[in-house]
Amino acid sequence: MSGRKKKETYIQSLEGMTRKHSQWRDVMHRLFKNRLAIVGLILVAAVLFATIFANFLTPYDYSAQSFGDRFVYPCLAHPFGTDQYGRDLLARILYGGRVSLIVALIAVVISLVIGAVLGAVAGYFGGMYDTVIMRVIDIIMSIPGLLLAVAISAALGTGLLNTGIAVGLASIPGGARILRSTVMTIRDEQYIEAARAGGAGHAYIIVHHVLPNTIAPLIVDASLKVGMAILTISSLSFVGLGVSEPTPEWGAILSSGRAYIRDFWPLVIFPGLAIMITLLGFNLLGDGLRDALDPKLKQ
Repeated sequence: MSGRKKKETYIQSLEGMTRKHSQWRDVMHRLFKNRLAIVGLILVAAVLFATIFANFLTPYDYSAQSFGDRFVYPCLAHPFGTDQYGRDLLARILYGGRVSLIVALIAVVISLVIGAVLGAVAGYFGGMYDTVIMRVIDIIMSIPGLLLAVAISAALGTGLLNTGIAVGLASIPGGARILRSTVMTIRDEQYIEAARAGGAGHAYIIVHHVLPNTIAPLIVDASLKVGMAILTISSLSFVGLGVSEPTPEWGAILSSGRAYIRDFWPLVIFPGLAIMITLLGFNLLGDGLRDALDPKLKQ
C-alpha cells in the first residue's frame, strides 16, 4: 500500500511539472503579444545596456573636473552638457544609473527573501504564526513606506549598502502579504497533500513545493519593486540620506543641480528623465508580466 502511494505521489509530481512547463509557454506567448510590455522590456533593456557598458559609451570619467568647462550646454563633445564642476553629465548619469540599479537590486533581494519567508510561514502554518506575523506587518504598513525608509536610513547612515538595506526593509510588508495570500491558495492542493502523505516535512514542502509555485507573483512583485526602489533611493539621496557625493546617483545629481534649476536646466532635466524612463520601463514590464501570468486580472 505504501509503495502504491509513493508511486501515485511521483506520478502527480510529474503531472504538475508538465502543467507548469505548458503554463510558462503560455505566459511568454501572452507577454510578447502585449505591446506595452514590449515597450517596457525595450526601455529596461536600454537602461541596463547603457549602465553596464557606460565606459564604452562615454570617454569621460564621471569624477573628472574641468573648471574651464563649467555649465556647458549639450553639444557634440558633451551630449548632456557639464555640471557646476565641469564634469560630463552623460558620464555621471550613466554611471549613476549603475549605482542606482545596484542599490535597487540589493533592496529588492532583501525585500523578496525576508518577505517570502514571512509570507510563506504565515500562509502555510496559519494560526498563531499567521496572526503574529500579519499583525506586525499591519503595524509596519501603517507607516508610509518612504517615511519608514527615511527613518531606517537616518539610523543606519548614508552609503550604498545602508541605503539598499533601508529601502529593502521598508518594502518587506507588501511582498509578505502577497506571498501569504498566494500560499494560502495552494497549501491544500493535491500535490501538497501528496507530499505530506509521502512523509515530507514542513520545511521540505515549503522549500520544494510551496515556494517554487509562488514564482509568478514574486516575479511581478520584483519587477514593480525595482522601479519603486530606484525612485525611493533617488528620493533619499535627494534629501541627503542616501548615496552622497562624489558617488554619482540620479537623486544625488538632481540634488546638486537644484540650486541651478532656473539658470541651467540640463542638471535637473536629464537625471529626471533617466528616473522617469527607468520607472516607466519597469512598471510597464511588471504590468505586462502580471497580465501574462494571470489574464483574469486584466479582464
